[in-house]
Amino acid sequence: MIPEVRKAYNDSFSEEAYSSFLEDMDMAFGHPVKFRVAESPVFVPPVLLAKLRQAGDEIIQTIKRSDFKSISEAAIPAEWNVPNEDNHSRFLALDFAVCQDQNGEPEPQLIELQGFPSLFAYQDFLQSKYREYFNVPDDFTAFFGGIKSSAYKAKLKETILGIHDPKHVVLLEVEPEKQNTAIDFFVTRKVTGVEPLCISKVIREGKQLFYERKGVKTQIKRIYNRVIVDEFAKRTDLKCQFNLTEDVDVEWVCHPNWFFRISKYIMPYLQSSFVPWCDFLSNVTEIPADLENYVLKPLFSFSGAGVIFHVTEQDILSIPESDRKNFLLQRKVNYAPLLQAPDGGVKVEIRLLYFWPENQESPDLVINLSRLSRGELIGVKYNKDKTWVGGSVCFFPPEAGKTA
Repeated sequence: MIPEVRKAYNDSFSEEAYSSFLEDMDMAFGHPVKFRVAESPVFVPPVLLAKLRQAGDEIIQTIKRSDFKSISEAAIPAEWNVPNEDNHSRFLALDFAVCQDQNGEPEPQLIELQGFPSLFAYQDFLQSKYREYFNVPDDFTAFFGGIKSSAYKAKLKETILGIHDPKHVVLLEVEPEKQNTAIDFFVTRKVTGVEPLCISKVIREGKQLFYERKGVKTQIKRIYNRVIVDEFAKRTDLKCQFNLTEDVDVEWVCHPNWFFRISKYIMPYLQSSFVPWCDFLSNVTEIPADLENYVLKPLFSFSGAGVIFHVTEQDILSIPESDRKNFLLQRKVNYAPLLQAPDGGVKVEIRLLYFWPENQESPDLVINLSRLSRGELIGVKYNKDKTWVGGSVCFFPPEAGKTA
């Protein structure tokens, strides 16, 4: 999207360098990356970055509302309401489709938002590998606020550990080594010293939690939570002493309730030109005549599960009225294939990633994630056997990365 930088990158790209890049990524931690890594980063022009910042700021204004907890309370299923919730999420992720406005300029449109940790450690690792193997301008940056990789890692470590020794903090997941995002857990361990731990390995004694660390029973004082509740709920085969909802003496980062509060549930409350129209299906009194321009999303399903992209009137009518409060009808966004690969345009999604320190009024935008697609939607099943697609990262011109 910055033509001269894109041309220089494409002209210097080679499949040999890409193969070496992937091999290095796989070997770095002794565990192959389980998802496709794209051939290219995204070079974001200042005009798009300014809109991304504005969109993020406008969305965060709603999350900071004094009544936010009351309007998002119904987002938390009663059976998954975890005690001891803190004042705000410590991590925030905002996903935007890159579209085109009426003047042909790139603009972001919100797709999803998460009060949940994303690939915070991995994205720093990824941006460093793109720099090592490909033609990324030296003065471009993947970070915000003028920070460098070393300062970013220090902020990440501080956010995850708080005041605790790493041995008293765990990265909690369901069989972490089997997750597609396992590479992030291994990078996180290197940066912070925190061990990935399956929730089935947690030992509960009254209100205290423990785990075996190098053969020694060690107290857990803080949890870096990566458990996605709907995935955990399906794992009835796991025998767990701790199931997230017990009242225990532990700090959370992020507290599990924020996974529900900051989600597509709050999209109808967001006021921004960068948020497509949407509403709870229970509020839709007249089915739009142009349903081809809408998507139907279940509120309590994640990672794209259950989304109906080609909505029909029958799809809506088949949902009982009592259940319609659990669905969103949202106007589609049109991804624009603005990244020019050697053999055509590629669609881009950009995730803004924020840290939110405990006593800070607003979150800090720190790094980003991007995903490239040639399919109808972003996602693996829409991009099988395609190239220049998959996980990536954005780089910005130097002054753009420093602007607050």
